[in-house]
Amino acid sequence: MSKPLFCPSNMTFKSCFFTLLLVSLTLTSFCQQATNQTEVVKDKLIDQLVERHKEYNQANPGVDGFRVQIFFDSGNNSKRAATVVREHFMELYPQVVAYLTFKSPYYRVRVGDFRTKLEAEGFLSQLSGQYPNAFSVPDRVLTENKAN
Repeated sequence: MSKPLFCPSNMTFKSCFFTLLLVSLTLTSFCQQATNQTEVVKDKLIDQLVERHKEYNQANPGVDGFRVQIFFDSGNNSKRAATVVREHFMELYPQVVAYLTFKSPYYRVRVGDFRTKLEAEGFLSQLSGQYPNAFSVPDRVLTENKAN
């Protein structure tokens, strides 16, 4: 077998091959050393989009989650009745937040800030004795309330 042109005459083919392999690996690893500098190329509108997202989150705090609705009613005395139910609930469960809201034509009392339906259903099972008509509902919940 004839020797390739790049091998010196006193080297065997195997030793020449391994020498070239070692040199190429050394050069490859040298070329891939990081300079610890990263250049980010982005559209100028990305910064505007990030700012809009921040403004939206500040205007709409919380995340999608669940609450347990323990009361809803419409009529002349519904606001007073909802207030009484909310106050009674807060006496029974002071560690759980209760919300009184109005969405025409109903006054509603919803309790808790649960991230999952499973958490809301678990709390609902605790309430079944005092509030037999309660049910879990999807709602925007606050993440700062960790008591639930």
